[in-house]
Amino acid sequence: MATQEETFKKMVAHCKEYGFVFPSSEIYDGLGAVYDYGQNGVELKNNIKRYWWDSMTLLHENIVGIDASIFMHPTVWKASGHVDAFNDPLIDNKDSKKRYRADVLIEDQIAKYDEKIDKEVEKARKRFGDSFNEELFKQTNERVHEHIVKRDALHDRYKAAMNANDLNELKQIILDEEIVCPISGTRNWTDVRQFNLMFQTEMGSTADGAMKIYLRPETAQGIFVNYLNVQKTGRMKIPFGIAQIGKAFRNEIVARQFVFRMREFEQMEMQFFIKPGTEMEWFKHWKEFRLKWHKALGLGDEKYRYHDHEKLAHYANAATDIEFLMPFGFKEVEGIHSRTNFDLSQHAQYSGKKIEYFDPELNESYTPYVIETSIGVDRMFLSIMCAAYKEEQLEGGDTRVVLNLPPVLAPVKACVMPLVKKDGLPEKAREVMDMLKFDFKTNYDEKDSIGKRYRRQDAIGTPFCITIDHDTLNDNCVTVRYRDTMAQDRININDLHALIAKAVDMKQLYKKIME
Repeated sequence: MATQEETFKKMVAHCKEYGFVFPSSEIYDGLGAVYDYGQNGVELKNNIKRYWWDSMTLLHENIVGIDASIFMHPTVWKASGHVDAFNDPLIDNKDSKKRYRADVLIEDQIAKYDEKIDKEVEKARKRFGDSFNEELFKQTNERVHEHIVKRDALHDRYKAAMNANDLNELKQIILDEEIVCPISGTRNWTDVRQFNLMFQTEMGSTADGAMKIYLRPETAQGIFVNYLNVQKTGRMKIPFGIAQIGKAFRNEIVARQFVFRMREFEQMEMQFFIKPGTEMEWFKHWKEFRLKWHKALGLGDEKYRYHDHEKLAHYANAATDIEFLMPFGFKEVEGIHSRTNFDLSQHAQYSGKKIEYFDPELNESYTPYVIETSIGVDRMFLSIMCAAYKEEQLEGGDTRVVLNLPPVLAPVKACVMPLVKKDGLPEKAREVMDMLKFDFKTNYDEKDSIGKRYRRQDAIGTPFCITIDHDTLNDNCVTVRYRDTMAQDRININDLHALIAKAVDMKQLYKKIME
């Protein structure tokens, strides 16, 4: 049985082999933590984006979209706090010369205590069976109690250091916990220091006249600086939201785990503008709505959980992550944040413009509060691929690799295959292809045996394979083979469209979300 780490490596290799993700500039030995999406990856990614975009703009009459530019006036990032506060606490190991995020090293140490506690609890659960009382065991078992005390003490100390931005204390925690470098195995650490994550460039034709600007590290600010434009031209009434999908850039030092943490990535963000004082009820609403959106895909409800932030960002009064169980543990795929009125107030101050909302019901003006939902397209892509990738043992000792992708997201919906390349079968297959291609992304494949063709489509997650054989020319029926069960049905060509449409229609997901 392969370990999760081994399975993850196989999935990453599968992504390259089957045209989902390629290392960027690979013929020049690549560029660290930058990836290109291949022909199947871009289809899956576009389907994810469509699912998100329509769930925002179709299902909510008070949410509209924009597409803001990547380059923005540099004062935007001063106002937002990114110039002064968009930092990661970094520490180097002097022996391996490797750089790490200090907060990640400490969080991994907390996770080790949690693993020790869980291991002892599971051993006891097996020993005592149905009569097992977990809470009582944690309180009375000496070894477990010792782990819990250490874990809680570390957690409290870490939380206090992060909130105080105490870099010396972060280093002291790493020393006291005897955390070693995973590469060198030593505790020979430098001091912790802050590192700004924004990429800089220059705009202008001459050295003297050039303006220092930044590649945006998030898409949210493009929404905030356009708040008044959208509100006035759309005659929007609070509460209302502005959605955006776009690229963002962060000079991550510890970029890792394939497309999980990259330097160039894509975000899907929605900023929801509300009346001050109503933020907690809207925060709860969007937490619940966004979790339903994830669960509707059917990847497994148990794979999701909420995680409240230990340290709130300077602009927030509440923050929760939706985490997904990746092969390397529960990791954030989406954040829901109550941003108060920080952003609009800051931009009003720095720009000298009045950015308020006149509420006709209250007959007064105020600066709206904001609830943000922010999801990484690449992380969403990764969570779906991790959940979908399966290596199956079949009867007769055969094996297959299959992607059990939700049919609505699958890059290719159907593959049309003539049984042989003669006797008029390819021509009939082309007729079927032409009937389907305007509504569904459809492949045509006539090379190799039917079995090999099935395996190729399994590997990219195609839900339906349609085989045209000699009987088709007489009875107008085809054999439909289903990806997940490998079962086959004989159905009339005229019924094909309805069969596929029902399986890949996003409306079924939207109805599930709105229940």
